Amino acid sequence: MKTHFFVLLLSLTFLSLQDSTPPFFTSANRDTQNLISFKAALSNPSLLQNWLPNQNPCTFTGVECHETTNRVSSIGLGNIPLTCDFHPVATFLLTLESLESLSLKSANISGSISFPPGSKCSSVLSYLDLSQNSLSGSVSGIATLRSCPALKSFNLSGNSIEFSVLEEKSSGLRGLSFELLDLSFNKIVGSNAVPFILSEGCNELKHLSLKGNKVSGDIDFSSCKNLQYLDVSENNFSSSVPSFGKCLALEHLDISANKFHGDLGHAIGGCAKLNLLNVTSNNFSGPIPVLPTASLQSLSLGGNLFVGDIPLHLMDACPGLVMLDLSSNNLTGSVPSSLGSCTSLETFDISTNNLTGELPVDTLLKMTSLKRLDLAYNAFGGGLPDSFSQHTSLQSLDLSSNSLFGSIPTGLCKGPSNNLKELYLQNNRFTGSVPDTLSNCSQLTALHLSFNYLTGTIPSSLGSLYELRDLNLWFNQLHGEIPPELMNIKALETLILDFNELTGVIPSGISNCTNLKWISLSNNRLSGEIPESIGKLRSLTILKLSNNSFYGRIPPGLGDCRSLIWLDLNSNFLNGTIPPELFKQSGRIAVNFIRGKRYVYLKNDKSEQCHGEGNLLEFAGIRLEQLSRISSNHPCNFSRVYGEYTRPTFNDNGSMIFLDLSYNMLSGSIPAAIGSMSFLYVLILGHNNLSGNIPQEIGKLTGLDILDLSNNRLEGIIPQSMTGLSLLSEIDMSNNHLTGMIPEGGQFVTFLNHSFLNNEGLCGIPLPPCGSASGSSSNLGHQKSRRRQASLAGSVAMGLLFSLFCIFGLLIVAVEMKKRKKKKDSALDIYIDSRSHSDTANTAWKLTGREALSISLTTFESKPLRKLTFADLIEATNGFHNDSLIGSGGFGDVYKAELKDGSIVAIKKLIHISEIW
Repeated sequence: MKTHFFVLLLSLTFLSLQDSTPPFFTSANRDTQNLISFKAALSNPSLLQNWLPNQNPCTFTGVECHETTNRVSSIGLGNIPLTCDFHPVATFLLTLESLESLSLKSANISGSISFPPGSKCSSVLSYLDLSQNSLSGSVSGIATLRSCPALKSFNLSGNSIEFSVLEEKSSGLRGLSFELLDLSFNKIVGSNAVPFILSEGCNELKHLSLKGNKVSGDIDFSSCKNLQYLDVSENNFSSSVPSFGKCLALEHLDISANKFHGDLGHAIGGCAKLNLLNVTSNNFSGPIPVLPTASLQSLSLGGNLFVGDIPLHLMDACPGLVMLDLSSNNLTGSVPSSLGSCTSLETFDISTNNLTGELPVDTLLKMTSLKRLDLAYNAFGGGLPDSFSQHTSLQSLDLSSNSLFGSIPTGLCKGPSNNLKELYLQNNRFTGSVPDTLSNCSQLTALHLSFNYLTGTIPSSLGSLYELRDLNLWFNQLHGEIPPELMNIKALETLILDFNELTGVIPSGISNCTNLKWISLSNNRLSGEIPESIGKLRSLTILKLSNNSFYGRIPPGLGDCRSLIWLDLNSNFLNGTIPPELFKQSGRIAVNFIRGKRYVYLKNDKSEQCHGEGNLLEFAGIRLEQLSRISSNHPCNFSRVYGEYTRPTFNDNGSMIFLDLSYNMLSGSIPAAIGSMSFLYVLILGHNNLSGNIPQEIGKLTGLDILDLSNNRLEGIIPQSMTGLSLLSEIDMSNNHLTGMIPEGGQFVTFLNHSFLNNEGLCGIPLPPCGSASGSSSNLGHQKSRRRQASLAGSVAMGLLFSLFCIFGLLIVAVEMKKRKKKKDSALDIYIDSRSHSDTANTAWKLTGREALSISLTTFESKPLRKLTFADLIEATNGFHNDSLIGSGGFGDVYKAELKDGSIVAIKKLIHISEIW
């Protein structure tokens, strides 16, 4: 009896304990179960190791709880590669009853945004961040989040959300009242996207970003009275500037990189709280309007069509203004001295205008907070005074492409407190020597003095600039040796010394500069052997040593440069064989680190004195019209000009794209390993002593566009495999010992006979047919008999054809003479053309798109063909200046030009451009 009573007592006690268990334990268990279910849905659940059953969820990675209820209130799993669909997110996370904040930024979430039927979203969820994922589907999917009634902040940027025509007829995002909505960098296209997004109205909206889409149409934000942050930059808007109403709350406005036009001052006149205004790269024109400046800290007006002087009313924003960008407009006059009141200004950019006068040094020195000063591409004259050294806060100084002269001041970095990191003085008229006191600029990372008239030697003291990444001194008159001390700069990435008068050898310590990416020493008087140690430079992308006096063998170690895409060794005294090891890096190249370097490539005209295929030149901060200076100091005129910013498209699978070993003394055969360079675009091996057969493997170079094997001792047949080179546009195999029939088919049907001349045994189109000059002696008499018969018949036929031709020709001449009476000027055509591995196009005449200038000059009067260089055309049109523009049509612009002989001609630029990389 006592035993039964004791058991009953224990049972009652247990039940009592159960009844007294706090209810939040059960709720926490539900949270745990949801989180464990979400973990199970991941492709790799081990990423959330401490998410375990029967554990307190508040201890889980990325989870926070309410202190009183122990319920999950916040989850942050950003930058963890969860790799799952959105469905488990909606099913197991959004349904957590007390969840207020969920961040899954960069978590590799995919699928479309939808909410499971019957599920209930947390009634207190106010913050949701799904940015930088792989979500897709339509904007209308956002409407399913209506079941989250408290949601105020939603970040969906950096996904693949689209906007379809069908959505235009739907109810939009009604039922959602966001305060923050970020849809930037998606795939939203169309003219009705903004009305759809704002269909619920925007009374509560404070932050809206649509940056980086392709939205168009008219937009109106006048009803968004609480809007504080608006970014619609990088879209396809081409309408008049939007209406912002009274915009009393607006603080941040970015409408850059569109085609807005109209009265900017009127549209934003009431935005009194505006502290950032960015209208860069639009079509605003006329004088710079009066803007609300009371709170303005950052003002960007660059890349428009503003004209006139820098207006004095901008000074009303001082001293609070921190950033002022007026670059790339048509501003004239001088810099107002009142700008000196902008004592808080840190960035001042007035580059690429038509500003004149001497450098406003006194005004600039009053800007005591200035860190970045850009006056490039103007017409400032005078000298550069030592007083610039008083600007101790200055970190970047760009005076490139002006008309500054005199010597570079020796006291530019006087005093230990200087902070100068970037010095751009290229494309001016500086003379004298490179000051050795530049070594005082101890924080310098970029030194650009190219395209001046500097003389003397390169100071060895520059070797103490241990932070220096870019040393560009090309196209000066420097002589002497390359200082070995420069090899102490381990941070060095680009060493550009082309077109000087340097002598001596490449310093053996160059392998110490392990970060070197671009070495360009062409067109000097350097000699000695190419150091084998260059092969240790694993980041080296461009190596250009052409037009020097290097001798010895090509170092096989260059094949260890796993990033090498451009190798130009033409016009030296190199001997030995082409090392097969040179091509072992193929298929392992990744060159993203060379991205963004501005260059021009000048294709040579192939005259007798002009060796090599062309010249790749670093071209940052140099005017296009200055190319004529290169022609005047170099035996090569150029027939085409390519310009871009480097941006190779392959990663870990590439190969060399340019190889020029011509005009050396190389011998032996062409290595079969050359066939591994699948991205090779230009292969120039002419003017050597190469022998043996052309390897079949050349047919594997499917991207090849230009091939020159001329002036060697190659023999045997041209491989049939080469008919598969579908992109081949230029070939030269002349002056060899090739035999047999020229392959039929492919690009070979397009080549002329000069590509194959002086090969004794070569025959077939475009050369005479095989067997036409030979045959057995037994049928020689028969051939002569047939020739006599054919000759008689041919004479009669030719007589008849000649008569018809004369009659036809007289008719054409009569018609042409009648037409020419109406013409007063000659006409010249310039064809802008380029070949590409991609299908993208860019038709802007700027060095921001890959362009090839192929000059095809023909006159329509009875005058001989004019042989003009690109430099001639630049001079005749004042650099294709707008003042010379006389018309535009669907096929290009027409410029009036006065040639050196006084004749007036029209030059048409026929545009057909596509990018190479």
